[in-house]
Amino acid sequence: MNLVEKICLKFHSVARQLQARHNNRETLTVADEYDVQDLLHALLRIHFVDIRQEEWTPSFAGAASRLDFLLKDERIVIEVKKTRPSLKAADVGKELAVDIARYRSHPDCGCLICFVYDPGGYIGNPNGIERDLEKLATSELKIRVIIAPKDS
Repeated sequence: MNLVEKICLKFHSVARQLQARHNNRETLTVADEYDVQDLLHALLRIHFVDIRQEEWTPSFAGAASRLDFLLKDERIVIEVKKTRPSLKAADVGKELAVDIARYRSHPDCGCLICFVYDPGGYIGNPNGIERDLEKLATSELKIRVIIAPKDS
């Protein structure tokens, strides 16, 4: 869990570094959630072998969804969000609360890491959202919410 946390906390630095290419070569622009997933997947590959993308979750409230990443051997699920003008703090909090409820019943999820990439600073109190959502943890499910980058 600490390794995934470190990758998430350094994610913004890596994304910025990709913009500083030699001779202004083309690069990956982290414009949406799929770009965040692609770059995060590449960074996870440095340390993890069995990374499963878009595994289905068990049905919850009549609907199933796909989790972004499952580190099968480590029993870690990673859920990725990227803020935008139409996805700010309240919406992110609601979406993650639903995701947390879904992942409780996933047999391979002992730890859920919610990574919210917020380069535009749409979340005014990231520490508050992290703390509130992490209170939903149980003895069977550890929860770590990481909103990055942030000023404090």
